[in-house]
Amino acid sequence: MSDEKIDISRALKSAITTGKVEFGVGQTQKAVKDGRAQMVILARNCPSKELRGDLGVKVHVYDGNNMELGALCGKPFSVSALVIIDKGSSNILTL
Repeated sequence: MSDEKIDISRALKSAITTGKVEFGVGQTQKAVKDGRAQMVILARNCPSKELRGDLGVKVHVYDGNNMELGALCGKPFSVSALVIIDKGSSNILTL
């Protein structure tokens, strides 16, 4: 289990620094609707029912809450959902 967290942590940080990632439920829903999303990552406690349905893109539910996901992303705020628009040099899409 800890191997997975290290892998998602490294992959997510790489995607944030080398690719294009948008944060927040609204931004995520918009990117999915516009067809720009490659992957969606949700916190375990994400309140959006819409993002838990069939989006037509890969969805990964992070095994932590929104505060933990925000910290993992290096943000000083909670993150319930984020969307990978460009993975950059990360391997995040293999999750």
